[in-house]
Amino acid sequence: MRHTLPIAPQFYVTAPQTCPYLEGRAERKLFTALQGEGAGRLNDALSKQGFRRSQNVLYRPSCADCSACMSARIRVADFTPSRTQRRVLRRNDDLKREATSPWATEDQYTLFRRYLDSRHADGGMADMDIFEFAAMIEETPVKTRVIEYSTTPAVGSRKRPLTAVCLTDVLDDGLSMVYSFYDPARIDDSLGTYIILDHVALARQVSLPYVYLGYWVPGSRKMGYKANFSALEIYKAGTWQPIGDPCAHSSETHPLSVDPIAEQVARISLPDTKPVRG
Repeated sequence: MRHTLPIAPQFYVTAPQTCPYLEGRAERKLFTALQGEGAGRLNDALSKQGFRRSQNVLYRPSCADCSACMSARIRVADFTPSRTQRRVLRRNDDLKREATSPWATEDQYTLFRRYLDSRHADGGMADMDIFEFAAMIEETPVKTRVIEYSTTPAVGSRKRPLTAVCLTDVLDDGLSMVYSFYDPARIDDSLGTYIILDHVALARQVSLPYVYLGYWVPGSRKMGYKANFSALEIYKAGTWQPIGDPCAHSSETHPLSVDPIAEQVARISLPDTKPVRG
């Protein structure tokens, strides 16, 4: 006999913590576990509703009185690089892309540590050891790839030095850039921008309509660069919409700006039910 059971993940809320994007504010996340046979479909469905993946957890901001963080994605078909972005592509034409399975290596971790020590020495990942790094890369219940970028080998060497890495989920409608890092010695080459541009090119090659960039936060210098990409959409008020003028989106707080958690959860669309053998 076949029975149809609903996929019903449980949602939880984290305790308030210091916001990493806007000074003087507290951050809170709504999250659920990502596991089992339906993990891929759940990741696809919730990514379209502003959620992001971290290992085996899906989350999105749910702060008590702030709704500044908005998920952002690029419409691949409509994207056109700016003059500055075309220069970034030319400046990094020595890089070679290779997509691998989600498996952590010592070269990746060495580059990761150099990146953190140079760019985010006081961030939440600053104390991450090699085992935690491996968990970040390898603990994924969905279709994930590690996109590595290497440069021209030194004279007398055959090995191409690892220059940048991006942990990327393959969704049913796009590529989701989970986390990226790069050689801090090449800061002037705008490698972060290059990785995004290359993901747009890769999505176009495989006919995927979107590249998901994570969160854009008006008023945050750390996240402001995402507004520099054309054909950018943001997930705001429960729908995807063109970003328009970035200055038109406020980062102001308001005590009534966020709906109660129960209402937020009730509006989440979950994947279709699936048949289960009984």
